[in-house]
Amino acid sequence: MSATASKPLLSKERMYLTILSPLVTEKATLLNESGQVVFKVAMTATKPEIKASIEALFGVKVLDVNTLVVKGKTKRFKNRPGQRSDWKKAMVRLAEGQSIDLTTGLA
Repeated sequence: MSATASKPLLSKERMYLTILSPLVTEKATLLNESGQVVFKVAMTATKPEIKASIEALFGVKVLDVNTLVVKGKTKRFKNRPGQRSDWKKAMVRLAEGQSIDLTTGLA
């Protein structure tokens, strides 16, 4: 086996289970202007899986993937303390001149 990591082979179904939804917030919109796109991804998704999924689904070249786990807030539900679920965020840096149009749907 070579020293470089091989791309993970993912089925189309696994790609859709990896990338859950795009995030459209003020901060994500500002990042989009600098060539980064933000997605909500599965908690079990790894950086190579996220990169392979984005490249295959959107047809773009991904340079870098940064991930972080957003901790769920403590809220009150019917006057009882509760906890929102944790979720994972992925910030994907695209190659120069490439972009993902989030207003159109996927085929």
